Amino acid sequence: MMTTTERRKAAAGRVRAAEELVARLRGGFAGVGVVLPSLRIDPVSCAGDEPVALVDLGRCNLDTALRLTEVLEGKEAGHGD
Repeated sequence: MMTTTERRKAAAGRVRAAEELVARLRGGFAGVGVVLPSLRIDPVSCAGDEPVALVDLGRCNLDTALRLTEVLEGKEAGHGD
């Protein structure tokens, strides 16, 4: 069984990992011309004794959704390597 200190350290590690992932996603999306303005860690998921640190990709307008779809379809077809 984990102590309170161990649980807090593990939770902090999950939040740090999520922050790093959000930064990587932001950079990756920017590299293909997609900006998701509300990309972030969901603050509610970080509350409590054992946060799960969910990544919130957020909402976007239709132009951004179209660009993201185009990028994903190009990648799927082998054009985004």
